Amino acid sequence: MKTPDFKDLILFENEDYILVNKPPYISTLDDRADTFNIKKMAKTYSDDAQVCHRLDKETSGVLAIAKNPEAYRHLAMQFEDREVTKEYHAVVDGVQDFKDVNVYLPIHAQANGIVKIDRVNGKLAETFFNTIKAYKKHTLVQCLPITGRMHQIRIHLACLKASIVCDEQYGGKFIYLSELKKKNFNLKQDTEEQPLIRRVALHAYSLTFKLLNGEEIVVIAPYPKDFDVLVKQLEKHS
Repeated sequence: MKTPDFKDLILFENEDYILVNKPPYISTLDDRADTFNIKKMAKTYSDDAQVCHRLDKETSGVLAIAKNPEAYRHLAMQFEDREVTKEYHAVVDGVQDFKDVNVYLPIHAQANGIVKIDRVNGKLAETFFNTIKAYKKHTLVQCLPITGRMHQIRIHLACLKASIVCDEQYGGKFIYLSELKKKNFNLKQDTEEQPLIRRVALHAYSLTFKLLNGEEIVVIAPYPKDFDVLVKQLEKHS
């Protein structure tokens, strides 16, 4: 994978923070499998850069980076006090009608990197869900996590029988154009159809927090190409 130019990822920057639109397939922090990650890229751009939270490798979207220790502490406190609003968008299986649906189920991380709902050993986890748009067999959902547990949105949606598209770990299915476009779908001979998206269809859409001067800021990350194509194809064929 070609290393993107860090400057091209920047959505907002001031003397304290850089907010970037993280592409899918790039780790937030150090990963032995990758030669580059957001943390490394940020440090070459700004010496004291510290990533304030993390997104899964496959998840795209808005990520906050502090340029100095004071800014890092300021945002860390807001995360701790649950004063940061994180909005994610996910494409899920099935036609879902969510209106402020609240999932309040504790999560326990297993050694194999998968999480389970565990009412005894799990850590408190809470997410709200709203339907943005329902299509023929899928739904675009707004996800508002109150806590920040590993794979929280993914497993909470699975609990609602609305697994995220392409999220095989939690019961999500692949989505193919031939399913949406039953008529006039022609595949070249001897070619295998590829899914419309090859990763968990989850995007960190926006982040709302307070700057050091007390001003509230909302930073929105446009959909990356693969997520945008998926949503446009669902729109077109619904």
